[in-house]
Amino acid sequence: MNVPVKPYSEAGSKREQVERMFDHISPRYDLLNRWFSLGIDQRWRRLVMRGLAERPVEHLLDVATGTADLAILCAEHAQRVTGVDVSEGMLAHGTEKVRSQRLDERIHLQRAPAEDLPFADGTFDAITVAFGVRNFDDLGRGIREMHRVMRPEGRLFVLEFSRPKAFPFRQVFRLYFHRVMPFIGRLVSRDAAAYDYLPRSVEAFPEGEEFLAILVRNGFRNARARSLTGGIATLYRADR
Repeated sequence: MNVPVKPYSEAGSKREQVERMFDHISPRYDLLNRWFSLGIDQRWRRLVMRGLAERPVEHLLDVATGTADLAILCAEHAQRVTGVDVSEGMLAHGTEKVRSQRLDERIHLQRAPAEDLPFADGTFDAITVAFGVRNFDDLGRGIREMHRVMRPEGRLFVLEFSRPKAFPFRQVFRLYFHRVMPFIGRLVSRDAAAYDYLPRSVEAFPEGEEFLAILVRNGFRNARARSLTGGIATLYRADR
């Protein structure tokens, strides 16, 4: 069951709370991301690129694009990339990165929630989400929206954190995720809540078979999962 999480404050919807949180930490988000993951997060994103490269991609949608890391990588295989996010702060940093890579003509970023995508049915032939699906205000509705805007035979790729089960990954993960990461995150980002939210949101997310069932229940088919780095993350794939 997807346990409700109060990510940032008691005021407002989950979407509003997540938006405020990421607006606040956006200036240091990329630095902390690389630091915490030791760069492994980029290797995980490149696995998505390999999957995309299996077939030509005309127009890709990157949901919860953040600072556009995955959108920029995917531009190697997609003719056009549209990235959406609810955080203006994250999108501002993403726009700077897109411009610095001279990808303005191929990557377009805009503010939009996953649950209300401002696109016509069947617009995209591939959709990606990297470490953002657990932040959806309404998980089922967000998945149905991605299904709606995807073309027939389109492909979905979702990267998300998961909870390792085997020794010693489980023990190390819990210590690092619940103790070390929040402490360093508070010091560097000067945010007392944001990096407490991360481990709690991962604990609440319906991972593995449960998430695959949610994908199928909301319209996708051929859903499968690949465990990464001892179960720290999972790559989910599904077809329309």
